[in-house]
Amino acid sequence: MPEGDALHRAAVRLRILEGSVVSLVAHHPRARALNVAERVDGRRLERVEAVGKNLLLTFDGGLVLRSHLRMKGRWSVQRTGGRIIGSPWLVIRGNEHEALLFGGSVLQLGRRGVDRFARLGPDVMLDPPDLDAMLARMRATDRGRDIGDALLDQQLVAGIGNKWKAEGLFLGGVSPWARLGDLSDDRIRRVLDETSRAMREGHRGKMVYRRAGMPCRRCGEAIRSWPQGDDARMAYWCPACQPGTWPDMSGPYGKKAEAGTGRGSA
Repeated sequence: MPEGDALHRAAVRLRILEGSVVSLVAHHPRARALNVAERVDGRRLERVEAVGKNLLLTFDGGLVLRSHLRMKGRWSVQRTGGRIIGSPWLVIRGNEHEALLFGGSVLQLGRRGVDRFARLGPDVMLDPPDLDAMLARMRATDRGRDIGDALLDQQLVAGIGNKWKAEGLFLGGVSPWARLGDLSDDRIRRVLDETSRAMREGHRGKMVYRRAGMPCRRCGEAIRSWPQGDDARMAYWCPACQPGTWPDMSGPYGKKAEAGTGRGSA
């Protein structure tokens, strides 16, 4: 799933259309059901911004189009009238450039001033990040909650997905399974700061994410993985670099998880 850093890069690309009076073509039935074309066509695109995992396009009159890319969605930008490969959900066309939305995404139309995102936590991509506000939300949730699960809660911190959860915890030296109540404020702040910094700086080399069974690039220990949280999102960690609490891996998938095969390495 595209995470906050990918949404911010998409926003940068789409900003080339800011100030343009656009026409819009809605190809997908879900987009047509919202009457997106009828409501947006002929308006000026005033602002493009990323908020967590959401992309917001604000048009004159306060109309806001919200896009959430889910697993496979993506935005691309090209010269107006260029060849279109594939079947975009939407085409937002300006005089010189056009933006194309592909994939199974969430689309909503609303009005500026009606804050649909009031419950979102602070955006992890802010520079500098609001670590105090993030920490306050972490401390307000269940102290028995695993930090790996908490990092994916968009009401606590907006923009982190499974990849950056894994990488941020590794960089911060904290096990995904450590309970919030057992961690000091400084340890939680360090994880949040490392995650934000890695996302903003485009940290590319994967340290633990999807590397179950492979040697840690720092110490050589085998990377482990195991499902975490109600949604069973896969956690990845180095048991040497991220010491502390681990899940009970003695069940039928335990050996597979340690070896990086089967369910444990999905």
